[in-house]
Amino acid sequence: MGSEPDDEQKYIGKTVVYVQGEVFDYRGRLQLKIAGIRTTNENDQVRMEDLVQSAPESKHDMLEWINQYIFDIQNANVQRITRHLFKKHQEEYMVSPAATRNHHEFMSGLAYHVVSMLELGKAIAKQYPSLSTDLLYSGIILHDLGKVRELSGPIDTEYTTEGKLIGHISIIAAEIRQAANELGIDGEEVMLLEHIVLSHHGKGEWGSPKAPLVREAEVIHYIDNIDAKMNMMDRALAKTEPGGFSERVMPLENRTFYKPHSFS
Repeated sequence: MGSEPDDEQKYIGKTVVYVQGEVFDYRGRLQLKIAGIRTTNENDQVRMEDLVQSAPESKHDMLEWINQYIFDIQNANVQRITRHLFKKHQEEYMVSPAATRNHHEFMSGLAYHVVSMLELGKAIAKQYPSLSTDLLYSGIILHDLGKVRELSGPIDTEYTTEGKLIGHISIIAAEIRQAANELGIDGEEVMLLEHIVLSHHGKGEWGSPKAPLVREAEVIHYIDNIDAKMNMMDRALAKTEPGGFSERVMPLENRTFYKPHSFS
């Protein structure tokens, strides 16, 4: 099939196409011989969720869970800031991955990561009633919200120019202050939310300009780490036969993980 002069402009990354062709085995690997190709149009009713890896929960369900946690925030200032920023970025928030690689790097990965962290935060707060669930829930919902601007989106995800130059931590810290100004909120709550998002990576060498200095910030740092690591391990072990070891997981000190027969 000959190529058209504008093919390089038409068939670029993040473009969805329909392809006709023949799949065949070549030296143990599947290859596709293309007989016809065209870009999709508005009549094709393409669902991105059917074409790329997506969160195991539906966007509708995750949206309801997050909104319920926002509703459960009792402090009026914290709830108003959280609701304002979530609504502002809701469309991108519900489809964005949480990263370009390593953990939750799939469509709606950010929302799935946040829902999991909210459930962990709720359980920990039940054990330690001295924790403020208002700060926990808000901090969890907001901590990675800057990724909707740091990352390009769920398809062929890459860092934006703003993401490379500023990063999601600084982006959301600035958005919290801006939201407070827009809503006419001036109180300690604003500073606490800024601190939580600025410190959630834990250390300067991990990207946080401040270490956690309030209880809720410390807890959010740990549950963020737990959920990310569990996602990495689960995905590596999903491709592993019982009684075998997974492939090496680079972000987890290049370790391999064993999959027991009895508890698979």
